[in-house]
Amino acid sequence: MISIEGGYMKDNFVACDCNVIHESVVKRVMKDMPSDESLERLSLLFKIIGDNTRTKIIWLLDHEEMCVCDIANVLGMTKSRVSHQLAILKNAGIVKFKKVGKEVNYTLDDEHITKLFETGIEHIRHRLDRDYNAKI
Repeated sequence: MISIEGGYMKDNFVACDCNVIHESVVKRVMKDMPSDESLERLSLLFKIIGDNTRTKIIWLLDHEEMCVCDIANVLGMTKSRVSHQLAILKNAGIVKFKKVGKEVNYTLDDEHITKLFETGIEHIRHRLDRDYNAKI
């Protein structure tokens, strides 16, 4: 085992106050850790999803295939602003589209995006329920 400096506490964050590195744990996670490129892409995915307008669009598309006009109507935005956000989501592989005559309909790209988003919603609802029940 390797010794390190003691831990600290700041803003209710508790850090380890031991002087030991658990080498087997460190080796396991280092062996399985994704590449820097993979983690950078994941970080970018969360950054793109992290925009409030794009999150709303993803929520809509998680429920219905929709055209730009309908999305704009629901969100009270211009078609141009919605199209700009959809282009960002499309370039990130979050949404895809298909043309139906003059209409362009959007959906979430695949089940991974759907699962990621729905898991996030489930987590937020769980936290809200837990926080609400803690106050009662």
